[in-house]
Amino acid sequence: MVDADIRDHDSQAAKTVSQLIKNARAVQSFFSIADQATVDAAVAGAAWAILEPSRNRRLAEQAVLDTELGNVDDKIRKNYRKTLGLLQDLRDVKTVGVIHHDEKTGLTEIARPVGVVAALTPSTNPAATPANNVINALKGRNAIILAPSPKGAATCNMLLEFIHRELRKVGLPTDLVQQLPLPGSKTLAAELMRQADLVVATGSRANVQAAYKSGKPALGVGAGNVAAIVLPAANPVVAAERIAYSKTFDHATSCSSENSVIAIEPTADVLLAALVDAGGVVITAEEKARLQAILFQESGLNTACIGKGAVHIATLAGLDEARFRSARFLIVEETGAGPAHPFSGEKLSPVLTFYRVGHFDAALDLVTRIYNYQGKGHSVGLHGADEQEALRAATFLPVCRVILDQIHCVATGGASNNGLPFSLSMGCGTWGGNGFSDNLNYRHFLNITRVVRPIAPVETSPSALLGDYWQRYGR
Repeated sequence: MVDADIRDHDSQAAKTVSQLIKNARAVQSFFSIADQATVDAAVAGAAWAILEPSRNRRLAEQAVLDTELGNVDDKIRKNYRKTLGLLQDLRDVKTVGVIHHDEKTGLTEIARPVGVVAALTPSTNPAATPANNVINALKGRNAIILAPSPKGAATCNMLLEFIHRELRKVGLPTDLVQQLPLPGSKTLAAELMRQADLVVATGSRANVQAAYKSGKPALGVGAGNVAAIVLPAANPVVAAERIAYSKTFDHATSCSSENSVIAIEPTADVLLAALVDAGGVVITAEEKARLQAILFQESGLNTACIGKGAVHIATLAGLDEARFRSARFLIVEETGAGPAHPFSGEKLSPVLTFYRVGHFDAALDLVTRIYNYQGKGHSVGLHGADEQEALRAATFLPVCRVILDQIHCVATGGASNNGLPFSLSMGCGTWGGNGFSDNLNYRHFLNITRVVRPIAPVETSPSALLGDYWQRYGR
């Protein structure tokens, strides 16, 4: 009887998703021949759906209400900054017809849609991440079906209503952007991934692994556990302010918020004092044990702590109420890394681990050990590094991004003062088990067809190519 119930459930999921896919393919076929002006109008409409101030606030409030993660004001800022930045990236970008021609090679590149995109999105960003995926998908003349986490499904559905309102203004069919029926399920999501043309997965490791196992081309992201190195040349007050902002923004729900800070002597004491001035509270050894007991469970992080404020977490841990009454974040001093030192891992909460090392090589070694435990491939922050130190970090550490002297949780996803594409999904390369190492962007939502013309032959003799090798090592 149980097996029959499972088969019926799977059959119903297949029928539900098949209808969504059928609707998506019908309208995407029409949208695939749209001109650039129509595409850009759709993009602008999807962006305005979340940028319009009253809707932005409603989405942020709904997100916090539904997920109990983060805070409203920071989600408003995130929705605004990430969406406006993405619009800026896409401005005047061609995604219809010929997008590049090279006279020298005779190659012409023509943009083509990928078809129907399945987008798995996390509870930490139930509005910003779906909006980002929708905009990029529409820029490529695709249809998209959203599969939000159950906690974020109602927020995503609200966003969908706003997007549909804007698509109607443009005269485009609303089935270009759809969502799995509320509240969603793993069975529906798995079926969606099986039937779609491209899968984009942001969120839990389980989601990413499911995307890679779906049998369809998949873009999944790696886990975060960002470490920041503060060198003696850094201004400790400025570095502390940047780290504090990043560690507390949206209660550290971002995978790009620092989880560890490595201070290189002799700057450690000064930096620690600056972090305290920025709102951090250093906990004692006895308090550390109590915090560890409440924050880390056998099954993983305690959901009662994820995305919550420092005062809330301190209260749960039974820490002295008076000492933590105004805490922005908690500071835990640590020396080791790995499973025996859980504070070296990702905490998804305003809890910051503080290390001291004697020199830059020791800092690089410590970051490597931290990332071998969790977070390999994502990014590292450097404060006060010179050019050679930055390049050493970039050639030594298993990371796709080295962020210099910036607010890390802002910078990794693109910012007005750096050149990274605006995104909420960061590829972590093979280090993080991903098939891409850049920020997810519109090009990932395109197929490229190349026209290949004959050109004058380019032929080089073996001696010209191998002469140096022969001279050194013989024939």
